[in-house]
Order: sequence, then C-alpha cells, then structure tokens
Amino acid sequence: MDSTKCEKCGGDLGPRASACPACGAPLNLASERSGPRRKSSATGILLALIIALAAFAGGAWLFTAWSNSDKENVPAATPPESPEPINLDDLKARAERGEADAQTKLGRVYAKGQAVRQDYKEAANWYRQAAEKGNAEAQTHLGELYEAGRGVPRDEAEAAKWYRRAAEQGDAAAQYDLAVLYVLGKGVPQDNAEALKWYRQAADQGDSLAQFNLGMRYYEGKGVSPDPVEAYQWLSLAAAQGLKDAVKARDELKRRMTRSQISEARRRTEAFVAKKPAAHGQ
Repeated sequence: MDSTKCEKCGGDLGPRASACPACGAPLNLASERSGPRRKSSATGILLALIIALAAFAGGAWLFTAWSNSDKENVPAATPPESPEPINLDDLKARAERGEADAQTKLGRVYAKGQAVRQDYKEAANWYRQAAEKGNAEAQTHLGELYEAGRGVPRDEAEAAKWYRRAAEQGDAAAQYDLAVLYVLGKGVPQDNAEALKWYRQAADQGDSLAQFNLGMRYYEGKGVSPDPVEAYQWLSLAAAQGLKDAVKARDELKRRMTRSQISEARRRTEAFVAKKPAAHGQ
C-alpha cells in the first residue's frame, strides 16, 4: 500500500495521521495523491464545466432576447375566414326587389363564382344597379371591373369615375385605387398631390397598402419633402399588418435615422388610431 509523505520532511505518514510524527507538521490534505482525491477533483471539474455551460447558455439566451427587443415583430397572418353560407334564392329575390345591399352581394357572388358559375358580366350588372343607388362598395367593385376589363369593356376613365364616387363616401379601397390611377396617370391626369391626398385618406382608415405607399412617398420624397419620421410611422403601421416590403423598407430607413427620430416615429405609431370607415351607401 502506498504511504503518504510529509511535504515538509518527507517522512512517512500513517493513513489516519493528522500530523507528521517526525517533524510535527500538520497533514496537508490537499497534497494527498490517493484515488478518492482524484475522483473528487474530476467530479469538481465536471461540476464546474456543467456550471460554465449553463452560464454560457443563459448568457446566449439573454443576448438573443436583448437583440430581439428592438425589433418590431410582424404578427402572424390570421387564416382567411370561411365564406358565409349563401341562400341564393333569397339573395336573388331581394336583389330583384331593388335592395342595394343584396344587389352588391349578388354581384360579388357572380364575380367570385360562389354557388354559381363565375360570370363577370352578370356581376357587373348587379354592381351597376347598386352603384347607381349610391352603394360605395358596389361602386368600388364596378370600378375594378372597368379597370380590368372584366364583364365590361376596359375603360380606365370609367373606373376612375366609380372609384371617385366611392372614395368621396369614404371607401378606403376606392381611395387607394384612385390614388394609384393618379400615380400612373391612367383615366385621370398624372398628379402626385392628388395621389398623396387619397393615399392618406385610405391610410388613415388603416388600409395597409395605402400606408405602405404613403410611407414610401415620404421615404423617397415623391410629391412631398422627404420625412423619415413620417415615413417610418406609415411603414411601421403597414408592417404590423404583415407587408414584408414594408418591414424591409422600414428597417433600411431606420439605419439612416437618429435615435430621437426613431423615438418620435414610434410614439406616433403607437398613438395611431384608424378612423372608422364610412358606412356604404344603400
């Protein structure tokens, strides 16, 4: 059996000795070379390694959380709603009695081919009847058919006419569509000021595409003086509705902004409340 040596005089120590019998020096347990001490040292090293790994993992998690804290995340898109059941006979009966809301719904049924064969000409027929009664939704859809040339001859001026009637009633979709025509100069003279006006009205109601386009106009200075704070606000609002292009544009813009500009833009974004859409005409 191996004996333990005194570190001071080199004398032999018994297994239970607490001091060297030769020189009287106290036994230094840390100098023992027995198996159990090596085992204890290995256990300590392993424990220290586990603690270090846990600390590293915790630090990595905290860093990730900190890194993501400055990102405005886009909420996941909600799944599309199932179409409401259609009582076609009742809908037709009400449309034939002259109810504008029923005529609009019936036009939509034919445009989408729900419970009937898709028929844009029939859709245009019902949309027109409701549109002439002042129904803003029908006016917007009729304008879309004229712009695309579906069920009616393609006529951008006629599309602009119906968009304008709906837009003036506060229909956000029509306001956006009319703005696009002013940007492109189709059916109306090209006019950046008019485009900006209608983009803003639609954006104020929460239309994501209008918010994106309005933000880009302030970003690029199209028809307005460049305004990074205003641009960031509208791009953020559009990004929050899931527009990936808005996310990309906002993040690029952010790199050029000061902290105070970003802070003000975020304040405006958080304070934004969409205006209540105007009721469609009946």
